[in-house]
Amino acid sequence: MDSTFSPRKATKTKTLVINALFIAFTLAATMFINLRLPIMGNGGLIHLGNVPLLIAAFVYGRKTGAIAGAFGMGLFDLISGWTAWAPFTFVIVGAMGYVAGLIAEKVPGNRVFVYALAVVAALVIKIVGYYFVEVILYGNWIQPFGSIPGNVLQVVVAAVIVIPLVGRLKKIVGQG
Repeated sequence: MDSTFSPRKATKTKTLVINALFIAFTLAATMFINLRLPIMGNGGLIHLGNVPLLIAAFVYGRKTGAIAGAFGMGLFDLISGWTAWAPFTFVIVGAMGYVAGLIAEKVPGNRVFVYALAVVAALVIKIVGYYFVEVILYGNWIQPFGSIPGNVLQVVVAAVIVIPLVGRLKKIVGQG
């Protein structure tokens, strides 16, 4: 047994643990902090799963954001009766986390503005992605418009919570 310290192993372990934690945080925030609104769209679900997803993307980067979103919300769909949505959620929310993290990493300038831009990009991915999923699942081009307000509400609420906190969280974890 090799007892020498390997910074590479420590980094891989730390990354694995952070990814697992954010998958769990995203799953929990989606599962336990939600509100089913049957009057909105197609009986949509308003939840806070986007909060840990955006924190993961802004603090730890695009890969962690993608992993947290894809697996966290995808698992929620699998275990909560939204199974038909799981593969779509995996791709759409994974893309949201990846793009939000990519913008936060690569775009220079005022951090609040950059995070807001990243949230807008994630919101566009969510609206467009879930619109077409609903067209596929429901076979109707009009009905999916009813889900847009709920999708906007989810992401805007997450942005209001996350954007003021991200700078502080990055300092706490030594990223900022």
